[in-house]
Amino acid sequence: MNGLHDLGGIQGLGPVPREENEPIFRAEWEKRVFALMVSTLGGGAFNAGEFRHAVNERLNQSQYLTLNYYARWVQGIEMLLIEKGLITRDELETRFEKLAKEAD
Repeated sequence: MNGLHDLGGIQGLGPVPREENEPIFRAEWEKRVFALMVSTLGGGAFNAGEFRHAVNERLNQSQYLTLNYYARWVQGIEMLLIEKGLITRDELETRFEKLAKEAD
């Protein structure tokens, strides 16, 4: 069964834009998300297959189509950490609120 992300071989979608000397990270937060994925995956919180499944097949269509690459990673990591009982939704939201206040 093909999902929304399975686009291989489909014609007529137009060219894939490619920027000369394209940066790996476009924003500082993307570096942090990469580090978070490496540490949670490397620490055994989940495996590569679970992560791939979370950021591709398990996101709803609007999330998959509107979120950028690293934002999909954030959604997948959150989903897996909550499901595995390593963090609660309340703990996550409390941390987000604290970070938002510190940014002001």
